[in-house]
Amino acid sequence: MKLLEGKVAIITGATRGIGKGVAEVFAKHGAQIAFTYVSSEEQAKEVEKTLNGFGVKAKGYKSNAADFKQAEQFIADVVAEFGRIDVIVNNAGITRDGLLMRMSEENWDDVINTNLKSVFNITKASLKTLLGQRSGSIINMSSVVGIEGNAGQSNYAASKAGAIGFTKSIAQELGSRNIRCNAICPGFIETEMTAQLNQDIMKGWIEDIPMKRPGTPEDVANAALFLASDLSLYVTGQTLNVCGGMQT
Repeated sequence: MKLLEGKVAIITGATRGIGKGVAEVFAKHGAQIAFTYVSSEEQAKEVEKTLNGFGVKAKGYKSNAADFKQAEQFIADVVAEFGRIDVIVNNAGITRDGLLMRMSEENWDDVINTNLKSVFNITKASLKTLLGQRSGSIINMSSVVGIEGNAGQSNYAASKAGAIGFTKSIAQELGSRNIRCNAICPGFIETEMTAQLNQDIMKGWIEDIPMKRPGTPEDVANAALFLASDLSLYVTGQTLNVCGGMQT
């Protein structure tokens, strides 16, 4: 059973990690996919090829979701190409870790713009289409760090906490139009980024996880699949932790 057959999904930042995992699971379930990337055209072409291999239409757009005008143009291009938007996964994100006393204004702004302003940009640019359809599922990728904070990640924690507040507000604004908005808070997920971490640090983190393993992009993607599909038609304004029990 393909849960997203006939739906069009937008995913920001889908050339690696969680975004790529979400794109693949969505494609397996029949969704047509439009995704953004900022720099790696070669990776984007590989993702397109992989997704097309599942028998769906998929297209990558070089677009910075943190830039308001680029986000508007991206959404306009997607609607022109695909005709509608059923699912939005605001996934684009970066880290610029450091203690506050050493954090530069640039590192603060980069993280807030990429992780939080992009959520505003893409969601706002999509509103006309979603309201016209009177349907849609918006999924904002937050983090357990947005719930409990983390030393050395004040910029990242603030951006992810902001995504949760935005999610709850938009769910209240758009619920009467049959448009849902939910957040996913991944915990420690094994991606290309975490592969570069010191093994002793990783072991320490895993010990703190009740399930005693890191999550995978597919673990997060399966949660996104539920929120994107008609299985969650009465779920909105919620925060779903995918963290192996780190946050209970």
